[in-house]
Amino acid sequence: MDVSEISTPGVNILFVHNHPTSFVRQDLDCLRQHYRVSELHLASRRVNLFSLWRQVQGHDLVFGWFASWHTFLPVLCARCLSKPSVLVVGGYDLANIPAAKTTIGYGHQRGGAKKWISRAAMRLADTLITNSHYSRCEAMENAGVDRAKLNVIYHGVPDIAGPLSRRAREPMAITVGNVDRPNLWRKGLEPFVRAASLLPEVKFAVIGAWKDDAIDHLRSIAAPNVEFTGWVDDAALLDYNLRAAVYVQASRHEGFGMSVAEAMLAGCIPVVTRAGALPEVAGDCGVYSESTEPRQLAQAIRRALDMPEAAREQARQRVLTQFPVLQREARLSGIVSQLTGRHAPPAAERLSPSVRT
Repeated sequence: MDVSEISTPGVNILFVHNHPTSFVRQDLDCLRQHYRVSELHLASRRVNLFSLWRQVQGHDLVFGWFASWHTFLPVLCARCLSKPSVLVVGGYDLANIPAAKTTIGYGHQRGGAKKWISRAAMRLADTLITNSHYSRCEAMENAGVDRAKLNVIYHGVPDIAGPLSRRAREPMAITVGNVDRPNLWRKGLEPFVRAASLLPEVKFAVIGAWKDDAIDHLRSIAAPNVEFTGWVDDAALLDYNLRAAVYVQASRHEGFGMSVAEAMLAGCIPVVTRAGALPEVAGDCGVYSESTEPRQLAQAIRRALDMPEAAREQARQRVLTQFPVLQREARLSGIVSQLTGRHAPPAAERLSPSVRT
């Protein structure tokens, strides 16, 4: 249990998560612009209940990421102490993808203890935030959540790419995701790699950490034009996004598609399926593959490679206008104000970020 705090007066928020992904940290940073925030990283199911109770008791609101084991007890404590709570949901906590011959099952809503825990956490929370309209529908259909309890607030996507240069793009298609067995089909890594053999003149790059023996399988089916980078840092990922002509997300489930949005900001033409929230992100800037069949995917990549240069700026502008960070920050602040009855301080009085331990 890792907690870091700041002591500036104001609304006190206990921010709970089980993994500090980029979008989780972004919400943490957004809230720290306005409020006093304590970060509670629960990476294990072993929790000191007395310590957790005291922490919830010392805060005005609990803000959690995902409805699962790590947020159930904090929101339960909040309910017992008459403290408001907010959960951001959308992804594994709402999904119900059964296991099949070609894919590993995915999602807490398939049944068992995970389904019970996630639904209980969502019932206990006062407000639920989804990052897409697709996830809102999943929450209602898969988890039985009341529509009135749900707020759609798109992710904010930081513009780290900056204005596009005029340099020519490489004939390269990239995709980002952890290389593991579930992602072979859920993120479309296997169809992506198989499509490469149909476009031998195009470079393909699979960018993501190697988590299990899935990398051996992908290498066994890969053509010579496929690169497997393993994990790369943010600077290297940005370089790929700025050099590649096309970004591919051949997913079967997506609660949003942050990697797609980041690539679009950098000027990549998105090639996506119509799964989940991908159409909400790519909009009319995307080239759609109607299935994850490698031949259809290769045809979509070829169409994207033939798009005019102006399409890159259109993709970038879509993300800038639809998914600004300040918009999410304002919406999150509005929900906190509504639940606590206290408005965020003016900009001149905003809190500075705390030092994390």
